[in-house]
Amino acid sequence: MVQWRDQIVTVGGDAPVRVQSMTNTDTADAIGTAIQIKELARAGSEIVRITVDTPAAAAAVPAIREQLDKLGVHVPLVGDFHYNGHTLLTDYPDCAQALSKYRINPGNVGQGAKRDTQFSQMIELACRYDKPIRIGVNWGSLDQDLLAKLLDDNAALPKPLELRQVMSEALIQSALQSAARAEEIGLGGNKIILSCKVSAVQDLISVYRDLASRCDYPLHLGLTEAGMGSKGIVASTAALSILLQEGIGDTIRVSLTPEPGAPRENEVIVAQEILQTMGLRHFTPMVIACPGCGRTTSTYFQELASNIQSYLRHQMPIWKKDHPGVEAMNVAVMGCIVNGPGESKHANIGISLPGTGESPAAPVFVDGVKVKTLRGDHIAEEFQVIVDEYVKSTYQTKI
Repeated sequence: MVQWRDQIVTVGGDAPVRVQSMTNTDTADAIGTAIQIKELARAGSEIVRITVDTPAAAAAVPAIREQLDKLGVHVPLVGDFHYNGHTLLTDYPDCAQALSKYRINPGNVGQGAKRDTQFSQMIELACRYDKPIRIGVNWGSLDQDLLAKLLDDNAALPKPLELRQVMSEALIQSALQSAARAEEIGLGGNKIILSCKVSAVQDLISVYRDLASRCDYPLHLGLTEAGMGSKGIVASTAALSILLQEGIGDTIRVSLTPEPGAPRENEVIVAQEILQTMGLRHFTPMVIACPGCGRTTSTYFQELASNIQSYLRHQMPIWKKDHPGVEAMNVAVMGCIVNGPGESKHANIGISLPGTGESPAAPVFVDGVKVKTLRGDHIAEEFQVIVDEYVKSTYQTKI
């Protein structure tokens, strides 16, 4: 179990699977980065990773932390270090202190004899500032010396393994050996998180199953370079869901390539929805809606479902404080009489809109009981009022 930032976030053990994200701003732009972190945190990111790659970026980290604290955004910040992390953490102690965790990639800490020295230097700094670390191995930046050794050993076997199998073993050994070295230096095992990221679904599942069977460290899951749009969402969901169902994974990130102009927090929403649709956590009320068919020639139910889902997510920052438990609420917006009334009865609140040729009436169900029928041009507004009233009456305000 790993704890940091005044124990605001606990990872591992019996703690819930945490949602993580990463900024894509220039960290040297303290204001722009703080704004994006605030947006990610508001969307529900419980941990945010930032790039720390230059002296200017390292110098900006304390200012970012200060801005966030003034805004009441206490999300832990993870510094992502490659190549020069040992130098930046040494030269900018305020940065080292302001960060909640360090991400170290064993394949990018140095070459040859420098690797051990520079890795040790980062671990010593983590010990000094009492910070946890994530040892994040990635097959796009794998320790080439280790891989070469394993390939040579494999070539000498009577029946050599396939290249992908050797690469998977190299990923796991890199993580486990680095973790063992960190503990030898003095970092407690309860301050170490591991990840072994690849970009192919079946490879990710295989690697993490193997890694989980060989250690007790908390594991961070993520399909690296998942891609854009539906491809990235489907691939990440396919890989992470299987592992999560098997009890593997303590933090997750959905590494989506944003569409031009799309909000960064989309990756947070997808990660939340993976966990929520699996029944592992609840973040925001979910809308159940039918896909539509020849009976639902009107797009009205689609528009209402979309608007209600947006409204629920927009209200959650307020409701979360005043109405605990509302995140588990289900709302059904259905389009015709076939499954509409039945599905609506199963939800906390449901509305069955009329399909083609049906009576222009929309029965509303609350906890399985029909409470009223809506008609006319203001069904959407009236239904939203019903949702608000249900939240206020069912999920009591904190005292």
